[in-house]
Amino acid sequence: MHKVWQTGGCICGAVRYTLSATPRWTALCHCESCRRATSAPIVAWMGFAPSDVVWCGQRQSHASSPHAMRSFCPTCGSPMSFESTRWPGELHLYGVSLDDPEAYIPQLHCYTDEHLSWLSTDDDLPRFPQSADVEA
Repeated sequence: MHKVWQTGGCICGAVRYTLSATPRWTALCHCESCRRATSAPIVAWMGFAPSDVVWCGQRQSHASSPHAMRSFCPTCGSPMSFESTRWPGELHLYGVSLDDPEAYIPQLHCYTDEHLSWLSTDDDLPRFPQSADVEA
């Protein structure tokens, strides 16, 4: 049996996940693609090895670009994950999809060159104009 770090899922509960490890990294993303995929001005991400995530329920996926797949709950539409050939061997999950979103602790801001001017993020986290390319 795997040790459980956290659990999470979609708004309707049809798709759930269990995490057996802490995130490799966390980031607050300002890119247009993430904003459009979530209809949110900023997206809280966390990266995991796929083997650290156990899914319950069926997700649907779509190619949001030539190099990326995004999954969502087919019942309620909640975004669930992101995978890209740019980061092979990683599964990116939405930080606030955790059952305990306070367990999510952001480490940095990325794609700040696409930051919306009307959004104020007054914190001391490192900021990267593009990807931070954080290593595990």
